Amino acid sequence: MIKFVYFTDTHIRGTTPKNRLDAFPETLKDKINQVLTIAEKEEVDFLLHGGDVFDRPDLSPSTVGQFAQLFRKAPAPIYTISGNHDTFGHNPATVSRTMLGLLDAFGILTLIHPEAPVLIEKGDLRVQLSGQPYHYDLDQRDVKLDYYPANETNADVLIHMVHSMLVEKALPEGVAHTLVDHIWGTTADILFTGHFHSGFGIKEREGTFICNPGALARINNHWTEMERMPKVVIGKVSESGIELEEVELQAKKGSEVLDRTYVERASHQEEKLHEFVQQVKERAQFQTLQMNDIIREIAAMSNVEDKVRQEALRRMTLIEERWERDQAE
Repeated sequence: MIKFVYFTDTHIRGTTPKNRLDAFPETLKDKINQVLTIAEKEEVDFLLHGGDVFDRPDLSPSTVGQFAQLFRKAPAPIYTISGNHDTFGHNPATVSRTMLGLLDAFGILTLIHPEAPVLIEKGDLRVQLSGQPYHYDLDQRDVKLDYYPANETNADVLIHMVHSMLVEKALPEGVAHTLVDHIWGTTADILFTGHFHSGFGIKEREGTFICNPGALARINNHWTEMERMPKVVIGKVSESGIELEEVELQAKKGSEVLDRTYVERASHQEEKLHEFVQQVKERAQFQTLQMNDIIREIAAMSNVEDKVRQEALRRMTLIEERWERDQAE
């Protein structure tokens, strides 16, 4: 039998998000220690991490060092893929210049690259580990390119990880995503995803498993996070079949560690910003074609709060910078 533990989206950082009421780094260390304890108790052969190990690719060395010490205590190898927060510009090609790439270079974590699956052998069992890191075209191109791994190692069981927006129900137009019901034809025997923090548990159909236990870290204070508890998945592969089980970690309820006042203020500001954008769209004539000037003009006409105007300008600046970077490339 081959045993493993899967967890995802730790979003390691050295500071506490403004919507958390606790000391987030210390809470996260406790959760990771719990994962390692489960792995030791279950005598697993490896651990899997579904991406977004870090909250940013250039995290401070002191913070990375603290968590690297934790990972070094793992009772078995940890295999991972890079998430959108792990790389620069959401580009997996930059991973070698990131802190995740550094841990891979030192052998503390092992990155699985799309073109290089890993073969785990134990007794007569052969399990292939493969992965697809986050990239810009994910959930926007042919699903077979990301969700259908090839059996390149003549393995008995294929375990595939994708850091993607795989969900059960359709998301609003413009949000790239893939529906679980659209990929039951996957060549993987077990498909693990992350990125979608709420998760959807373990799904099974005709011997194929699709699973996302949800993020280990609760870094946003959406109402769904108030009730959700961090979980991991314990997996067993044997000659008789596959078994997956979700295990809930010991953690405080979201209502005890997440501050809703900030998100409520942010939601109100988002509504104001949406109204402002609608006003911009409704205006047909402008004295200028510069977006910054248009925003300022509309703001003056509509008596818009200064913080809403500043947020609109900030977002427009980010878009302009992205356009310029894309054109330069």
